[in-house]
Amino acid sequence: MPDYRYEIIIYWSEPDQAFVAEVPELPGCAADGPTYSAALAAAELVIQHWLETARQLGRDIPVARQTSSRVGAGTVHRR
Repeated sequence: MPDYRYEIIIYWSEPDQAFVAEVPELPGCAADGPTYSAALAAAELVIQHWLETARQLGRDIPVARQTSSRVGAGTVHRR
């Protein structure tokens, strides 16, 4: 897996009956899956495709946010 560090927010969508994974730093980059793990795996794949497409189109690639070493670093929050 490539070494990128984009935030992935995963939550349960009742209307979709699926876990949704959104990547806030990459506009329009989202995925879903029937399980938390499946949504995460799908998001990782979609991130790769998003970055490849941006490179091919000559678009700027957003820099991943720096995580704080104090608040919430390394924790997983589920909604």
